[in-house]
Amino acid sequence: MLRRVLGGRRGGALPPLPPTRAAADQTPPDLARERSKAVTSFYHQPAIDIAAEKPSVRLTPTTMLYSGRSQDGSHILKSARYLQQELPVRIAHRIKGFRSLPFIIGCNPTILHVHELYIRAFQKLSDFPPIQARGDEARYCALLRQLLEDHKDVVTLLAEGLRECRRHIQDERMLRPFLDKTLTSRLGMRMLAAHHLALHEDKPDFVGIICTRLSPKKLIEKWVDFARRLCEHQYGNAPRVRINGHVAARFPFIPLPLDYVLPELLKNAMRATMESHLDTPYNVPDIVVTIANNDIDLVIRYQGGGRRGGWWGGCVPPPGVGGSLQGVPINVPKVAFATGGSP
Repeated sequence: MLRRVLGGRRGGALPPLPPTRAAADQTPPDLARERSKAVTSFYHQPAIDIAAEKPSVRLTPTTMLYSGRSQDGSHILKSARYLQQELPVRIAHRIKGFRSLPFIIGCNPTILHVHELYIRAFQKLSDFPPIQARGDEARYCALLRQLLEDHKDVVTLLAEGLRECRRHIQDERMLRPFLDKTLTSRLGMRMLAAHHLALHEDKPDFVGIICTRLSPKKLIEKWVDFARRLCEHQYGNAPRVRINGHVAARFPFIPLPLDYVLPELLKNAMRATMESHLDTPYNVPDIVVTIANNDIDLVIRYQGGGRRGGWWGGCVPPPGVGGSLQGVPINVPKVAFATGGSP
């Protein structure tokens, strides 16, 4: 079974077999046993089990902001040492999640490929020598960039693998905890790695990936322009978006989670609005985005008729209270903490 499963896998090869005897002296059963031993040792490493039992150390945006600068540059070494301890633990937690998948799903070649990506990342990060000086940190940064590149398609691969084995899934709700933890943890790890790499940059109003004077109004306007272009291409027109409330607000924040959330919600709002007014595509109600001053909430209101469905890969948010008027609230600090501080 292992040989059939691994025959369809993607990516790099498994570790080479240990040179116990010359291949010419081995019979086919001997070769099969050696191969099986190598496969088992690759997937079940004691170091992964040990790391998976350790708790993850949360790092809040506030901690990232106030520990992100120092006169002597020591903050960069401290950040690298934190990542060297933390990333293997978080990756081990995700590997444990892959191991807990139902057998038929875990053996899917695409899911198996993602599983192996995490195992290789754990090996590379765990084998990296202790970071003592700037030269060590520079090599660690190179490793982080390589891993970010290697894992850039993980979400697409997970979606593809689950689609391939969907007929074997009796209850899709059983996979929701795995997907929620995997995707949230992935975003958190990428944010931590990107933050460390960005500490080397000298950008005005930024400490790493944290903008010290974020304007929600400007961020919303950027993604409104993006969503309107897509909507106009799809429907020939797009609703006008009005921004009201605390439009002059500025505060320290990580833009990255909002860069994930805002375009999807705006696309969904525009899609629902246009498809609810197909008879009058050039006379559609406005979408209203309110920036509230109670702990900074963003509320997107639109008249979409309560429709649901995907649009360009997005998901329509659930209808709100009040007939066809839908409201999607986003609590900004909670979004940042959930992504940046997740285990």
